[in-house]
Amino acid sequence: MKKEELEQCGCWFDDTGKCIMDDIDLNEFAKLVAEKEREACAKLCEDDDSNAGEWHWEAHVGGYFAKAIRARRQE
Repeated sequence: MKKEELEQCGCWFDDTGKCIMDDIDLNEFAKLVAEKEREACAKLCEDDDSNAGEWHWEAHVGGYFAKAIRARRQE
C-alpha cells in the first residue's frame, strides 16, 4: 500500500520510515485492504482473458467477472 493511503487511515511513520498503527481507523483500513484485494482479483480475471487466445465465450468470461468485482466498490 502507498504511504498516503495508510496515512488516510490514521497511520504515521517514524524517523526510520516504520509505519506506526497506534491510532488507526480499523474500518478505513479494512476498506482500503478490501479495495486492494478486489482490484487484484479483477486484474487476474482480465489477465486470464488476455491469455485465452481463442474466440469463444469461455475466453472472455474474465472481463465480465472483472467488471462485476469492480462494481462491488459501489456496495
